[in-house]
Amino acid sequence: MLYLLDSNIFIEAKNRYYGMDFCPAFWDFLDRQIELQTIISTKNVFDELSTWDDELADWIKDREDSGFFLPIDDKETQEEFIKISNYVVSAGYTSDAVSTFLDVADPWIIAKAKTLEAILVSHEKSSPHAKKIKIPNVCDYFGVKCESPFEMLRNLNAKFILP
Repeated sequence: MLYLLDSNIFIEAKNRYYGMDFCPAFWDFLDRQIELQTIISTKNVFDELSTWDDELADWIKDREDSGFFLPIDDKETQEEFIKISNYVVSAGYTSDAVSTFLDVADPWIIAKAKTLEAILVSHEKSSPHAKKIKIPNVCDYFGVKCESPFEMLRNLNAKFILP
């Protein structure tokens, strides 16, 4: 399986579950999975996260040339992005919700996951009546599998064990 990680995976990990100061094993695990090419992300996720002035931005920048952050300028991803854009515009969301969704990496990571048949990993949860456009809702519509990071960690047999 190939997993494509949303930016909120990194943000939540750093800020809550796997702080770089107390759970370096999580970040080592990600590095190992990057080497094994079981996890990927996109260039626009890199762009979102690398502009900050913190340890996460440093971690992200150190992996810029690793092949982890895939470009989104290929024809297939562009075509899927157009389909996703057309869907959210016509799905009854407010213009503010559509604008917000299309201005971030979300539609692009869904498009890339679709073209690669990857599982999209996000902390967002499906909510059929949400006013904000949710990644899992759009994934469901386009047949893209979406999982939580905890499902991914279990599926990849992650173990964070003290020595």
